[in-house]
Amino acid sequence: MSGHPSTYEPKYAAAKWMDQRLPIIRMGADFMTFPSPRNLNYWYTFGGILALCLVVQILSGVILAMHYVADVDKAFASVQRIRRDVPFGWLLQSMHAVGASMFFLAVYMHMFRGLYYGSYKAPREVIWILGCAIYLAMMATAFLGYTLPWGQMSFWGATVITGFFGAVPVVGESLQQWLLGGYSVDNATLNRFFALHYLLPFVIAALVGLHVWALHHVGQNNPIGISAKTKEDTLSFHPFYTVKDAFAIAVFFVIFAIFLFYLPDALGHADNYIEADPMKTPPHIVPEWYFLPFYAILRAVPSKLFGILLMLGAIVVLFVLPWLDTHKVRSMRFRPIAKWFFIIFIVMCFILGWCGAGTPSDVAIPIGKGMTFYVLSQIATVYYFAYFLIILPVLGLVEKPLKRPDSITKAVLGEQKSDADLASA
Repeated sequence: MSGHPSTYEPKYAAAKWMDQRLPIIRMGADFMTFPSPRNLNYWYTFGGILALCLVVQILSGVILAMHYVADVDKAFASVQRIRRDVPFGWLLQSMHAVGASMFFLAVYMHMFRGLYYGSYKAPREVIWILGCAIYLAMMATAFLGYTLPWGQMSFWGATVITGFFGAVPVVGESLQQWLLGGYSVDNATLNRFFALHYLLPFVIAALVGLHVWALHHVGQNNPIGISAKTKEDTLSFHPFYTVKDAFAIAVFFVIFAIFLFYLPDALGHADNYIEADPMKTPPHIVPEWYFLPFYAILRAVPSKLFGILLMLGAIVVLFVLPWLDTHKVRSMRFRPIAKWFFIIFIVMCFILGWCGAGTPSDVAIPIGKGMTFYVLSQIATVYYFAYFLIILPVLGLVEKPLKRPDSITKAVLGEQKSDADLASA
């Protein structure tokens, strides 16, 4: 599938002239005719959805930046002015805020799909690592953006997160002061966060370009995890998958539109609609929903430094996953034991999110016999790391997979029908 010959032939003199000097039209044509496995399902449409989400975030963010004022005395009022006085500002601001949640929803679906179908295994390790780098950059961008409205959660979230760096031995205090631009969250902090929040989406776009380039070099994975062996195992990306992706994007954006027009503030925290007050601490400082599992991991241990290391380790372990899962079979469709452990892993991720949303007073509330939010988050944290560091490596040595089809075509059409189909081709 990699390095497939180009089928583009320029028809006009201007197109031939450009093709000889800058083959950008050829690149687009080759992208549309890229041979893709014929058995891709709707779980593989989230890549296109994410590309659209990134475009929405960048365009809406650039326009919002024209009206936003990065000053601690004016930031909160400027956001309110955007919503009330700027033409269609209410739409742009809500689109950007809701779009962040939709972006993370799609990326989590994309990552879970990759975990289930083994899309991180050779020869696609670099694709997975670039995807993890995109996710890390998204997390940084989302945190920086969360501080810009300068509500109570913005200010105190920035205070808490930058305080984590102070726990780093030796260089922690200096690193924290460099991030803050001083000794506390103030005007310098807001200016730095605004500049970085504006810059990082373009870094993400560059990483996405590398991600797609790497994907087109080694080819796409598929639900059965078998490489395409013949031309019959693949279909042209257009029109087969452009139409499929377009339908999935339309459905996804209907959900996006429901939140945008009917529930624009449902995914935010009520305290962030109160202007930041350094003299008044909210009763419960909580991150956005897409950070809650990591927040639960942070709170699962009493040690601040150890909690920070665990939270960072939860992301770092994703980067080394291709070398932790040693099983030769990619897809968990043919690994029944691994499939059940994966289902438990998803449940534990939801439990971590639920525990992360709990208030400090909830931590001690008993859930069952001898069970508390605190203990439950510890159990989920242990399983999270055990899944990557123990379960997958051990299963790679002991699990016997089910019988797999001989080819993608036979998996799609069935053994007898596909043999006749191949014979007539």
